[in-house]
Amino acid sequence: MLVRRAFTSSLAIAFSLALAGLPVPAAIAGEVFVAGVAPDRRPEGAPRVLAPLRPQAWYVAAVKGVEPPYPHSLFFLDNQGDWYTPFNRPGLLDRYDIRGLHRH
Repeated sequence: MLVRRAFTSSLAIAFSLALAGLPVPAAIAGEVFVAGVAPDRRPEGAPRVLAPLRPQAWYVAAVKGVEPPYPHSLFFLDNQGDWYTPFNRPGLLDRYDIRGLHRH
């Protein structure tokens, strides 16, 4: 009931302003910006990532605990991009820490 009354009041105010020849505020006129209505398009002027920055230290940390020659299954790191990966972060402790990421 309260929402309906507020909408009716806004509509009445907008109609009165339009009849008087006064400009109608954008919030009342329905020209409010709503984010996310076109999620398939980037906004104009939005920054773009052209290539992920991977310093050598990132690769060293990502393969810590794995002995060379590195298995082919680790080549996904070259195409990882800036996505989150749990592979280069310490996981469980004790006997489950097979790469020794918790040991210093």
